[in-house]
Amino acid sequence: MESSLQLHGISFTPFLVHQTLIRLKHSSKVALSFFHYSQTQPNSDTDTSTAFNLLIDILCKVRQFDVAWQLIIQMDQKSVKTDFTTFYLLIRRLISAGFTRQAIRTFSEMHVFLDQYDEDEVWKLYFSYLLDTLCKYGYVKVATEVFNKEKWRLELNCKVYTILIYGWCKVKNVEMARRFLGEMLDKGIDPNVVSYNVLLNGICRRASLHPDGRFDKVIREAEKVFEEMTERGVEPDVTSYSILLHVYSRAHKPELSLEKLRIMRRKGICPNIVTYTSVIKCLCTCGRIEDAELLLEQMVSNGVTPTSTTYNCFFKEFKGRKDVDGALRLYGKMKEGSLCSPSVSTFNILLGMLLKLGRMGLARDIWDDMKDSGAGPDLDSYTLLIHGFCEKQKWKTACEFFMEMIEKGFLPQKVTFETLYRGLIQSNMLRTWRRLKKRLDEESITFGSEFENYHLKPYRR
Repeated sequence: MESSLQLHGISFTPFLVHQTLIRLKHSSKVALSFFHYSQTQPNSDTDTSTAFNLLIDILCKVRQFDVAWQLIIQMDQKSVKTDFTTFYLLIRRLISAGFTRQAIRTFSEMHVFLDQYDEDEVWKLYFSYLLDTLCKYGYVKVATEVFNKEKWRLELNCKVYTILIYGWCKVKNVEMARRFLGEMLDKGIDPNVVSYNVLLNGICRRASLHPDGRFDKVIREAEKVFEEMTERGVEPDVTSYSILLHVYSRAHKPELSLEKLRIMRRKGICPNIVTYTSVIKCLCTCGRIEDAELLLEQMVSNGVTPTSTTYNCFFKEFKGRKDVDGALRLYGKMKEGSLCSPSVSTFNILLGMLLKLGRMGLARDIWDDMKDSGAGPDLDSYTLLIHGFCEKQKWKTACEFFMEMIEKGFLPQKVTFETLYRGLIQSNMLRTWRRLKKRLDEESITFGSEFENYHLKPYRR
Protein backbone atom coordinates (compact mmCIF):
# COMPACT_ATOMS: atom_id res chain seq x y z
CA MET A 1 0.00 0.00 0.00
CA GLU A 2 2.80 2.42 0.97
CA SER A 3 4.62 1.95 -2.35
CA SER A 4 1.42 2.60 -4.30
CA LEU A 5 0.77 5.83 -2.38
CA GLN A 6 4.38 6.96 -2.87
CA LEU A 7 4.23 6.16 -6.59
CA HIS A 8 1.21 8.39 -7.13
CA GLY A 9 2.62 11.20 -4.97
CA ILE A 10 -0.57 11.65 -2.98
CA SER A 11 -0.53 14.54 -0.52
CA PHE A 12 -2.37 13.86 2.71
CA THR A 13 -4.98 16.30 3.96
CA PRO A 14 -7.29 15.85 6.96
CA PHE A 15 -10.30 15.55 4.62
CA LEU A 16 -8.60 12.83 2.54
CA VAL A 17 -7.66 10.86 5.66
CA HIS A 18 -11.18 11.14 7.10
CA GLN A 19 -12.89 10.02 3.90
CA THR A 20 -10.44 7.15 3.39
CA LEU A 21 -10.98 5.88 6.93
CA ILE A 22 -14.74 6.01 6.41
CA ARG A 23 -14.30 3.89 3.27
CA LEU A 24 -12.09 1.46 5.20
CA LYS A 25 -14.59 0.95 8.02
CA HIS A 26 -14.79 -2.78 7.26
CA SER A 27 -11.00 -3.25 6.88
CA SER A 28 -9.41 -2.61 10.27
CA LYS A 29 -5.87 -3.67 9.38
CA VAL A 30 -5.73 -1.62 6.19
CA ALA A 31 -7.23 1.37 8.03
CA LEU A 32 -4.59 1.17 10.76
CA SER A 33 -1.80 0.79 8.20
CA PHE A 34 -3.08 3.77 6.19
CA PHE A 35 -3.41 5.97 9.27
CA HIS A 36 0.04 5.00 10.53
CA TYR A 37 1.54 5.77 7.11
CA SER A 38 -0.24 9.15 6.89
CA GLN A 39 1.40 10.16 10.19
CA THR A 40 4.90 9.52 8.81
CA GLN A 41 4.49 11.91 5.89
CA PRO A 42 6.35 15.25 6.03
CA ASN A 43 4.25 18.40 6.41
CA SER A 44 1.08 16.37 6.87
CA ASP A 45 -1.52 17.76 9.22
CA THR A 46 -3.50 14.55 9.67
CA ASP A 47 -3.40 14.21 13.46
CA THR A 48 -6.98 15.32 14.07
CA SER A 49 -9.40 14.11 16.72
CA THR A 50 -11.85 13.12 13.95
CA ALA A 51 -9.26 10.83 12.32
CA PHE A 52 -8.36 9.23 15.65
CA ASN A 53 -12.03 8.77 16.54
CA LEU A 54 -12.79 7.13 13.20
CA LEU A 55 -9.91 4.71 13.62
CA ILE A 56 -10.75 3.97 17.26
CA ASP A 57 -14.30 3.04 16.23
CA ILE A 58 -13.05 0.80 13.40
CA LEU A 59 -10.67 -1.03 15.75
CA CYS A 60 -13.22 -1.38 18.53
CA LYS A 61 -15.65 -3.01 16.09
CA VAL A 62 -13.18 -5.91 15.82
CA ARG A 63 -12.48 -5.83 19.58
CA GLN A 64 -8.97 -4.40 19.38
CA PHE A 65 -9.56 -2.40 22.55
CA ASP A 66 -5.93 -2.40 23.67
CA VAL A 67 -4.91 -0.73 20.40
CA ALA A 68 -7.71 1.81 20.84
CA TRP A 69 -6.31 2.71 24.26
CA GLN A 70 -2.82 3.09 22.75
CA LEU A 71 -4.28 5.52 20.21
CA ILE A 72 -5.97 7.54 23.00
CA ILE A 73 -2.63 7.77 24.83
CA GLN A 74 -1.00 8.75 21.53
CA MET A 75 -3.58 11.53 21.13
CA ASP A 76 -2.63 12.86 24.55
CA GLN A 77 1.09 12.70 23.74
CA LYS A 78 0.55 14.54 20.44
CA SER A 79 -1.69 17.16 22.13
CA VAL A 80 -4.63 16.10 19.96
CA LYS A 81 -7.79 17.06 21.85
CA THR A 82 -9.73 14.11 23.21
CA ASP A 83 -13.44 14.65 23.73
CA PHE A 84 -16.33 12.63 25.06
CA THR A 85 -16.94 11.18 21.59
CA THR A 86 -13.56 9.43 21.78
CA PHE A 87 -14.47 7.70 25.02
CA TYR A 88 -18.11 7.13 24.13
CA LEU A 89 -17.02 5.13 21.06
CA LEU A 90 -14.77 2.97 23.24
CA ILE A 91 -17.34 2.57 26.04
CA ARG A 92 -20.15 1.67 23.61
CA ARG A 93 -18.06 -0.98 21.86
CA LEU A 94 -16.86 -2.42 25.18
CA ILE A 95 -20.44 -2.74 26.41
CA SER A 96 -21.63 -4.23 23.12
CA ALA A 97 -18.88 -6.86 23.46
CA GLY A 98 -19.98 -7.65 27.02
CA PHE A 99 -17.06 -5.99 28.82
CA THR A 100 -19.20 -3.91 31.20
CA ARG A 101 -16.61 -3.71 34.01
CA GLN A 102 -13.99 -2.37 31.60
CA ALA A 103 -16.53 0.14 30.25
CA ILE A 104 -17.31 1.46 33.75
CA ARG A 105 -13.59 1.66 34.54
CA THR A 106 -13.05 3.60 31.30
CA PHE A 107 -15.83 5.99 32.32
CA SER A 108 -14.18 6.58 35.70
CA GLU A 109 -10.76 7.15 34.07
CA MET A 110 -11.98 9.72 31.53
CA HIS A 111 -11.26 12.59 33.92
CA VAL A 112 -7.52 12.15 33.23
CA PHE A 113 -8.08 13.18 29.60
CA LEU A 114 -11.17 15.44 29.67
CA ASP A 115 -11.02 19.00 30.98
CA GLN A 116 -14.67 19.53 31.98
CA TYR A 117 -15.32 16.03 33.34
CA ASP A 118 -15.55 17.09 37.00
CA GLU A 119 -18.14 19.81 36.37
CA ASP A 120 -21.46 18.59 37.79
CA GLU A 121 -23.65 19.22 34.73
CA VAL A 122 -21.09 17.66 32.37
CA TRP A 123 -20.66 14.60 34.59
CA LYS A 124 -24.44 14.12 34.81
CA LEU A 125 -24.74 14.23 31.02
CA TYR A 126 -21.93 11.69 30.54
CA PHE A 127 -23.39 9.47 33.26
CA SER A 128 -26.75 9.46 31.45
CA TYR A 129 -24.96 8.26 28.31
CA LEU A 130 -23.33 5.44 30.30
CA LEU A 131 -26.67 4.32 31.77
CA ASP A 132 -28.35 4.56 28.38
CA THR A 133 -25.69 2.45 26.65
CA LEU A 134 -25.74 -0.23 29.36
CA CYS A 135 -29.53 -0.44 29.08
CA LYS A 136 -29.53 -0.52 25.28
CA TYR A 137 -27.27 -3.56 25.27
CA GLY A 138 -29.30 -5.40 27.93
CA TYR A 139 -27.15 -4.74 31.01
CA VAL A 140 -29.86 -3.01 33.04
CA LYS A 141 -28.87 -4.80 36.26
CA VAL A 142 -25.40 -3.27 35.95
CA ALA A 143 -26.98 0.10 35.08
CA THR A 144 -29.26 -0.07 38.15
CA GLU A 145 -26.31 -0.97 40.37
CA VAL A 146 -24.29 1.99 39.04
CA PHE A 147 -27.37 4.25 39.35
CA ASN A 148 -27.90 3.28 43.02
CA LYS A 149 -24.22 3.97 43.79
CA GLU A 150 -24.14 7.37 42.12
CA LYS A 151 -27.68 8.75 42.47
CA TRP A 152 -26.62 10.98 45.36
CA ARG A 153 -24.68 13.00 42.74
CA LEU A 154 -27.55 13.02 40.27
CA GLU A 155 -30.45 15.38 39.87
CA LEU A 156 -33.17 12.74 39.51
CA ASN A 157 -35.34 13.61 36.54
CA CYS A 158 -37.65 12.11 33.95
CA LYS A 159 -34.79 11.34 31.55
CA VAL A 160 -32.81 9.17 33.98
CA TYR A 161 -35.89 7.20 35.06
CA THR A 162 -36.99 6.73 31.46
CA ILE A 163 -33.59 5.22 30.63
CA LEU A 164 -33.99 2.66 33.45
CA ILE A 165 -37.62 1.93 32.52
CA TYR A 166 -36.39 1.24 28.99
CA GLY A 167 -33.63 -1.03 30.30
CA TRP A 168 -36.01 -3.21 32.31
CA CYS A 169 -38.48 -3.38 29.44
CA LYS A 170 -35.68 -4.50 27.12
CA VAL A 171 -34.97 -7.54 29.31
CA LYS A 172 -38.72 -8.31 29.43
CA ASN A 173 -39.16 -7.33 33.07
CA VAL A 174 -42.16 -5.01 32.77
CA GLU A 175 -42.89 -5.29 36.50
CA MET A 176 -39.54 -3.70 37.38
CA ALA A 177 -40.21 -1.04 34.76
CA ARG A 178 -43.56 -0.28 36.40
CA ARG A 179 -41.80 -0.14 39.78
CA PHE A 180 -39.43 2.56 38.50
CA LEU A 181 -42.39 4.44 36.99
CA GLY A 182 -44.07 4.27 40.42
CA GLU A 183 -40.88 5.50 42.15
CA MET A 184 -40.76 8.34 39.66
CA LEU A 185 -44.36 9.37 40.47
CA ASP A 186 -43.71 9.04 44.23
CA LYS A 187 -40.86 11.54 43.91
CA GLY A 188 -43.19 14.01 42.17
CA ILE A 189 -41.57 13.58 38.75
CA ASP A 190 -44.16 13.61 35.95
CA PRO A 191 -43.64 11.04 33.18
CA ASN A 192 -43.74 12.42 29.66
CA VAL A 193 -44.89 10.82 26.41
CA VAL A 194 -41.45 9.22 25.96
CA SER A 195 -41.68 7.51 29.37
CA TYR A 196 -45.09 6.06 28.53
CA ASN A 197 -44.00 5.03 25.04
CA VAL A 198 -41.04 3.15 26.52
CA LEU A 199 -43.38 1.28 28.89
CA LEU A 200 -45.85 0.67 26.07
CA ASN A 201 -43.03 -0.67 23.94
CA GLY A 202 -42.01 -3.04 26.76
CA ILE A 203 -45.56 -4.37 27.10
CA CYS A 204 -46.11 -4.81 23.37
CA ARG A 205 -42.85 -5.72 21.71
CA ARG A 206 -41.59 -8.33 24.16
CA ALA A 207 -44.87 -10.21 24.57
CA SER A 208 -45.83 -13.55 23.09
CA LEU A 209 -48.86 -13.01 20.83
CA HIS A 210 -50.00 -16.53 19.99
CA PRO A 211 -52.58 -17.91 20.54
CA ASP A 212 -55.05 -15.04 20.07
CA GLY A 213 -55.88 -14.95 23.81
CA ARG A 214 -52.37 -13.63 24.52
CA PHE A 215 -52.70 -11.04 21.76
CA ASP A 216 -55.97 -9.78 23.30
CA LYS A 217 -54.31 -9.56 26.74
CA VAL A 218 -51.41 -7.48 25.37
CA ILE A 219 -53.80 -5.12 23.58
CA ARG A 220 -55.84 -4.66 26.79
CA GLU A 221 -52.67 -3.77 28.73
CA ALA A 222 -51.65 -1.35 25.99
CA GLU A 223 -55.06 0.33 26.03
CA LYS A 224 -54.73 0.80 29.82
CA VAL A 225 -51.47 2.69 29.23
CA PHE A 226 -53.25 4.87 26.64
CA GLU A 227 -55.97 5.60 29.23
CA GLU A 228 -53.40 6.47 31.93
CA MET A 229 -51.65 8.81 29.50
CA THR A 230 -54.92 10.62 28.76
CA GLU A 231 -55.76 10.89 32.50
CA ARG A 232 -52.40 12.54 33.18
CA GLY A 233 -52.79 14.93 30.24
CA VAL A 234 -50.21 13.21 28.05
CA GLU A 235 -51.44 12.84 24.46
CA PRO A 236 -50.39 9.67 22.58
CA ASP A 237 -48.23 10.54 19.57
CA VAL A 238 -47.20 8.83 16.33
CA THR A 239 -44.72 6.65 18.24
CA SER A 240 -47.47 5.40 20.57
CA TYR A 241 -49.56 4.29 17.61
CA SER A 242 -46.54 2.85 15.79
CA ILE A 243 -45.87 0.58 18.78
CA LEU A 244 -49.44 -0.77 18.60
CA LEU A 245 -49.13 -1.24 14.84
CA HIS A 246 -45.97 -3.25 15.39
CA VAL A 247 -47.98 -5.61 17.63
CA TYR A 248 -50.62 -6.01 14.92
CA SER A 249 -47.85 -6.72 12.44
CA ARG A 250 -46.27 -9.40 14.64
CA ALA A 251 -49.68 -11.01 15.19
CA HIS A 252 -50.37 -10.96 11.41
CA LYS A 253 -53.47 -8.76 11.68
CA PRO A 254 -53.50 -6.79 8.40
CA GLU A 255 -57.08 -5.51 8.70
CA LEU A 256 -56.51 -4.22 12.25
CA SER A 257 -53.28 -2.55 11.06
CA LEU A 258 -55.02 -0.74 8.21
CA GLU A 259 -57.90 0.31 10.51
CA LYS A 260 -55.49 1.75 13.14
CA LEU A 261 -53.72 3.64 10.33
CA ARG A 262 -57.06 5.19 9.34
CA ILE A 263 -57.79 6.15 12.99
CA MET A 264 -54.42 7.92 13.21
CA ARG A 265 -55.19 9.99 10.14
CA ARG A 266 -58.64 10.92 11.47
CA LYS A 267 -56.99 12.21 14.66
CA GLY A 268 -54.60 14.32 12.60
CA ILE A 269 -51.53 12.23 13.46
CA CYS A 270 -49.33 11.84 10.38
CA PRO A 271 -47.80 8.35 10.01
CA ASN A 272 -44.00 8.29 9.82
CA ILE A 273 -41.54 5.83 8.29
CA VAL A 274 -41.80 3.45 11.28
CA THR A 275 -45.60 3.43 11.08
CA TYR A 276 -45.68 2.69 7.36
CA THR A 277 -42.93 0.07 7.61
CA SER A 278 -44.85 -1.85 10.32
CA VAL A 279 -47.99 -1.99 8.17
CA ILE A 280 -46.03 -2.87 5.02
CA LYS A 281 -44.25 -5.66 6.91
CA CYS A 282 -47.61 -6.99 8.12
CA LEU A 283 -49.04 -6.98 4.59
CA CYS A 284 -45.92 -8.65 3.15
CA THR A 285 -45.78 -11.43 5.76
CA CYS A 286 -49.48 -12.11 5.13
CA GLY A 287 -48.75 -12.50 1.41
CA ARG A 288 -50.48 -9.28 0.38
CA ILE A 289 -47.59 -7.95 -1.72
CA GLU A 290 -49.85 -5.92 -4.04
CA ASP A 291 -51.49 -4.09 -1.10
CA ALA A 292 -48.04 -3.45 0.37
CA GLU A 293 -46.86 -1.97 -2.94
CA LEU A 294 -49.92 0.33 -3.04
CA LEU A 295 -49.18 1.50 0.52
CA LEU A 296 -45.54 2.11 -0.47
CA GLU A 297 -46.71 4.36 -3.33
CA GLN A 298 -49.09 6.17 -0.95
CA MET A 299 -46.27 6.63 1.54
CA VAL A 300 -44.00 8.23 -1.07
CA SER A 301 -46.82 10.49 -2.31
CA ASN A 302 -47.31 11.68 1.30
CA GLY A 303 -43.68 12.77 1.43
CA VAL A 304 -42.35 9.89 3.57
CA THR A 305 -39.16 8.44 2.10
CA PRO A 306 -38.80 4.65 2.43
CA THR A 307 -35.63 3.17 3.93
CA SER A 308 -33.81 -0.04 3.14
CA THR A 309 -35.69 -1.60 6.10
CA THR A 310 -38.98 -0.88 4.30
CA TYR A 311 -37.74 -2.56 1.14
CA ASN A 312 -36.30 -5.46 3.13
CA CYS A 313 -39.88 -6.43 4.11
CA PHE A 314 -40.52 -7.14 0.43
CA PHE A 315 -37.19 -8.93 -0.07
CA LYS A 316 -37.83 -11.25 2.89
CA GLU A 317 -41.22 -12.21 1.45
CA PHE A 318 -39.67 -12.81 -1.99
CA LYS A 319 -37.02 -14.95 -0.29
CA GLY A 320 -39.72 -16.99 1.47
CA ARG A 321 -41.52 -17.47 -1.84
CA LYS A 322 -38.23 -18.26 -3.65
CA ASP A 323 -39.28 -15.56 -6.10
CA VAL A 324 -35.95 -14.53 -7.61
CA ASP A 325 -37.57 -12.56 -10.44
CA GLY A 326 -39.68 -10.47 -8.05
CA ALA A 327 -36.69 -9.76 -5.82
CA LEU A 328 -34.46 -8.75 -8.73
CA ARG A 329 -37.20 -6.55 -10.21
CA LEU A 330 -37.51 -4.62 -6.93
CA TYR A 331 -33.72 -4.51 -6.55
CA GLY A 332 -33.49 -3.00 -10.05
CA LYS A 333 -36.00 -0.29 -9.05
CA MET A 334 -33.92 0.53 -5.97
CA LYS A 335 -30.77 0.86 -8.08
CA GLU A 336 -32.46 3.03 -10.70
CA GLY A 337 -34.41 5.21 -8.25
CA SER A 338 -33.08 7.97 -6.03
CA LEU A 339 -35.20 7.32 -2.93
CA CYS A 340 -33.14 4.67 -1.18
CA SER A 341 -29.97 2.65 -1.73
CA PRO A 342 -29.69 -1.02 -0.71
CA SER A 343 -28.08 -1.54 2.70
CA VAL A 344 -25.72 -4.36 3.65
CA SER A 345 -28.77 -6.16 5.13
CA THR A 346 -30.55 -5.90 1.76
CA PHE A 347 -27.56 -7.40 -0.01
CA ASN A 348 -27.29 -10.17 2.60
CA ILE A 349 -30.97 -11.13 2.15
CA LEU A 350 -30.47 -11.34 -1.62
CA LEU A 351 -27.21 -13.26 -1.22
CA GLY A 352 -28.82 -15.75 1.16
CA MET A 353 -31.70 -16.39 -1.24
CA LEU A 354 -29.55 -16.76 -4.36
CA LEU A 355 -26.98 -19.00 -2.68
CA LYS A 356 -29.69 -21.23 -1.21
CA LEU A 357 -31.28 -21.62 -4.66
CA GLY A 358 -27.91 -22.33 -6.28
CA ARG A 359 -27.91 -19.16 -8.41
CA MET A 360 -24.17 -18.69 -7.93
CA GLY A 361 -23.65 -16.38 -10.92
CA LEU A 362 -26.33 -13.96 -9.72
CA ALA A 363 -24.91 -14.16 -6.20
CA ARG A 364 -21.52 -13.05 -7.53
CA ASP A 365 -23.20 -10.14 -9.36
CA ILE A 366 -24.92 -9.02 -6.15
CA TRP A 367 -21.60 -9.37 -4.31
CA ASP A 368 -19.87 -7.13 -6.85
CA ASP A 369 -22.69 -4.57 -6.58
CA MET A 370 -22.35 -4.55 -2.80
CA LYS A 371 -18.60 -3.91 -2.99
CA ASP A 372 -19.07 -1.18 -5.62
CA SER A 373 -21.74 0.55 -3.51
CA GLY A 374 -19.51 0.65 -0.42
CA ALA A 375 -22.33 -0.74 1.75
CA GLY A 376 -20.33 -3.87 2.58
CA PRO A 377 -19.38 -6.65 2.73
CA ASP A 378 -19.48 -7.31 6.46
CA LEU A 379 -18.85 -10.44 8.53
CA ASP A 380 -22.32 -11.83 7.76
CA SER A 381 -21.79 -11.30 4.02
CA TYR A 382 -18.54 -13.28 3.99
CA THR A 383 -20.04 -16.01 6.20
CA LEU A 384 -23.04 -16.40 3.86
CA LEU A 385 -20.87 -16.52 0.75
CA ILE A 386 -18.28 -18.96 2.11
CA HIS A 387 -20.94 -21.33 3.47
CA GLY A 388 -22.82 -21.07 0.16
CA PHE A 389 -19.76 -22.13 -1.83
CA CYS A 390 -18.99 -24.88 0.69
CA GLU A 391 -22.50 -26.33 0.23
CA LYS A 392 -21.88 -26.45 -3.53
CA GLN A 393 -18.43 -27.98 -2.85
CA LYS A 394 -16.71 -25.09 -4.62
CA TRP A 395 -13.77 -25.32 -2.24
CA LYS A 396 -11.27 -23.21 -4.17
CA THR A 397 -13.65 -20.23 -4.37
CA ALA A 398 -14.60 -20.67 -0.71
CA CYS A 399 -10.89 -20.61 0.24
CA GLU A 400 -10.32 -17.43 -1.81
CA PHE A 401 -13.10 -15.58 0.00
CA PHE A 402 -11.97 -16.99 3.34
CA MET A 403 -8.51 -15.49 2.78
CA GLU A 404 -10.01 -12.18 1.60
CA MET A 405 -12.07 -12.12 4.78
CA ILE A 406 -8.98 -12.62 6.95
CA GLU A 407 -6.99 -10.01 5.02
CA LYS A 408 -9.76 -7.44 5.60
CA GLY A 409 -9.55 -7.99 9.35
CA PHE A 410 -12.73 -10.03 9.88
CA LEU A 411 -12.46 -12.82 12.42
CA PRO A 412 -14.23 -15.90 10.98
CA GLN A 413 -16.79 -17.63 13.14
CA LYS A 414 -15.70 -21.00 14.48
CA VAL A 415 -18.36 -22.81 12.43
CA THR A 416 -17.01 -21.23 9.20
CA PHE A 417 -13.47 -22.39 9.92
CA GLU A 418 -14.65 -25.90 10.84
CA THR A 419 -16.94 -26.19 7.80
CA LEU A 420 -14.12 -25.28 5.43
CA TYR A 421 -11.59 -27.53 7.16
CA ARG A 422 -13.96 -30.52 7.31
CA GLY A 423 -15.01 -30.07 3.68
CA LEU A 424 -11.44 -29.90 2.38
CA ILE A 425 -10.38 -32.99 4.34
CA GLN A 426 -13.44 -35.01 3.26
CA SER A 427 -12.82 -34.00 -0.37
CA ASN A 428 -9.21 -35.25 -0.19
CA MET A 429 -7.90 -31.72 -0.61
CA LEU A 430 -5.31 -31.88 2.14
CA ARG A 431 -2.77 -30.01 -0.02
CA THR A 432 -5.24 -27.16 -0.51
CA TRP A 433 -5.75 -27.01 3.24
CA ARG A 434 -2.00 -26.91 3.83
CA ARG A 435 -1.60 -24.06 1.32
CA LEU A 436 -4.44 -22.18 3.01
CA LYS A 437 -2.89 -22.79 6.43
CA LYS A 438 0.48 -21.57 5.14
CA ARG A 439 -1.09 -18.37 3.80
CA LEU A 440 -2.88 -17.85 7.09
CA ASP A 441 0.42 -18.20 8.95
CA GLU A 442 2.13 -15.77 6.54
CA GLU A 443 -0.70 -13.29 6.99
CA SER A 444 -0.31 -13.53 10.76
CA ILE A 445 3.47 -12.95 10.53
CA THR A 446 3.07 -10.01 8.13
CA PHE A 447 0.38 -8.51 10.31
CA GLY A 448 2.50 -8.87 13.43
CA SER A 449 5.64 -7.27 11.90
CA GLU A 450 3.77 -4.47 10.16
CA PHE A 451 2.12 -3.34 13.39
CA GLU A 452 4.75 -4.28 15.95
CA ASN A 453 4.08 -0.99 17.78
CA TYR A 454 0.45 -2.03 18.25
CA HIS A 455 -0.06 -5.17 20.30
CA LEU A 456 -3.02 -6.69 18.51
CA LYS A 457 -4.44 -9.71 20.27
CA PRO A 458 -7.80 -11.26 21.17
CA TYR A 459 -9.42 -9.24 23.95
CA ARG A 460 -10.33 -11.31 26.99
CA ARG A 461 -12.65 -10.58 29.89
